[in-house]
Amino acid sequence: MPRGGCEEGIVRRYFMDYLTTSEAAEKWNISRRRVTVLCSTGRIPGALQKGGMWLIPKNAKKPEDGRKVRYIGHKKK
Repeated sequence: MPRGGCEEGIVRRYFMDYLTTSEAAEKWNISRRRVTVLCSTGRIPGALQKGGMWLIPKNAKKPEDGRKVRYIGHKKK
């Protein structure tokens, strides 16, 4: 099949609906490593891993930060 055929067009359209981890990190103002962890733990619905690369849907929302700060004992007066 010659280069630039129908198959290549399908692949291009497929990837246009997704962001890379770097693009998502910039969009959400977090590190690329944090985006990778969110993907690998299933916190980003619709994220796919192709080869060694994560693809995040363009319309995906940044997950809430699951790390909660817990204050014990002291209250501001």
